[in-house]
Amino acid sequence: MKYLILDDLEATAARLPEKTAFADIRRAVTFDELVRLSRAAGSALSRCVPPRTTIGFYMDKSVQTVAGFFGAVYAGCAYSLLNLRHPAARIRAILHTLAAPVVVTDRANEAALRAMDVPGRILILEDLLASDTDAPALARIRAQMLDIDPLYVNFTSGSTGTPKGVIINHRNVRDFIPCFTELFGITQRDVLANQAPFDFDVSVKDIYAAVFTGATVQIVPTAYFTQPTLLMDFLCDRQATVLVWAVSALCFLTTMNALAYRTPGTLRAILFSGEVMPIKHLRKLQQYLPDVLYVNLYGPTEITCNCTYYIVDRDFEIGDALPLGVPFPNERILLLDDHDRPVAPGGVGELCVSGTAVAPGYFSDEARTRAAFVQNPLNTAYPEIIYRTGDLVRLTESGEMVYVSRKDFQIKHMGHRIELGEIETALSAVEGVERALCAYLHDKGKILAFTSGPADKAAITAALHDVLPAYMIPNVFMQVDAMPLTRNGKIDRAALMALYENRRSARHG
Repeated sequence: MKYLILDDLEATAARLPEKTAFADIRRAVTFDELVRLSRAAGSALSRCVPPRTTIGFYMDKSVQTVAGFFGAVYAGCAYSLLNLRHPAARIRAILHTLAAPVVVTDRANEAALRAMDVPGRILILEDLLASDTDAPALARIRAQMLDIDPLYVNFTSGSTGTPKGVIINHRNVRDFIPCFTELFGITQRDVLANQAPFDFDVSVKDIYAAVFTGATVQIVPTAYFTQPTLLMDFLCDRQATVLVWAVSALCFLTTMNALAYRTPGTLRAILFSGEVMPIKHLRKLQQYLPDVLYVNLYGPTEITCNCTYYIVDRDFEIGDALPLGVPFPNERILLLDDHDRPVAPGGVGELCVSGTAVAPGYFSDEARTRAAFVQNPLNTAYPEIIYRTGDLVRLTESGEMVYVSRKDFQIKHMGHRIELGEIETALSAVEGVERALCAYLHDKGKILAFTSGPADKAAITAALHDVLPAYMIPNVFMQVDAMPLTRNGKIDRAALMALYENRRSARHG
């Protein structure tokens, strides 16, 4: 009986031993080689840490990184990638939360990690991968592993400023990935071009879709997402068939007119998530790639990647919002109002999720786990944990779900309750606005709009008056050359606010 991710990896390696599993710009590895390298690393790690330890990995994404991850799993442990672009204080805070006795890095990043004075013993990945395999030790570890054991821990931003470590176990991934690959026809013939960092759960769909089906993952260098010609050459030369990307990465293609330079004719599916897809950018993609399957995916890290999907099956007008679609198999969606009652058509409620893919909770964070992972208020008969996403969703009269905003982005302005996401959607539809984000200046009682693109304040305001009531028109506008992005490819709200404060200080200095 298969119940661990390692079972899927080994079954694929037995079926397709010489097939390329993962490749980056430096090297490639077959499924057979991946198992061999991972077992070697797992043997070495098993001599350093007990099972069910979470091991931090400080390195960039690469073929070797994947082998290191599976090495941790062979050792009966979980892995957690530490982003190279994070400040030392955040790295130390994450390792403190994990209480990790060891941290794995590669030779290229060893000096930087040691300079951070991190807790725990530092191990070098190249040495782990070159170790001898201890088959009896791995067998003993494997015999006591359960599918509820943690597989990885991804850290997301916390509203208190302290990162939250989302625990995802084997069962979570093995529930979601087979549904994901079957729904979108991902097979061993596919080539997935990995865009997302390995500490962002979009990458989970790339990694485990390959493990489950035998598809190949081509790891796109992060630097290529500032160099459109290199990016398009990579996609075309590596014959990518599926993109599972963040919305911002796809908007980079359209903003930079990358597809006009070279269009990857092998692409058959583009699956996007992370933010609301602006219709104008979707249309540009469809213009160059009209026969591609487009899928709007929705869901936070806490429910193992995604809980809903919408296959784009009709044309949308500029300013429209794509529906969230329907739940993935074995997942239940609840839209609850402020009194935990089901939302009626036309209403807005918080989207909550039930099912096997819901994470166990946050690592060493009982208080925030209790707050977000709660008993289904509609079920008083037996235990049923749901995850409260904090996302507000409108249920249309036709029964479709449409994302509105975050609960914490709902404001009270001039006596009206306003969703900032609704204003952002209207802004994004304005001719000459590439991207948009709104914030609320509580001290001044004003709505602040950040925009990129050539449109100026007068043109934007005139256009908004046609679609929004006067009280929803932003009072303050700030134009930026390009939206700063977080490590996960989302618009960096904190960076924009810091830029605004700096400009305001300069004006009044």
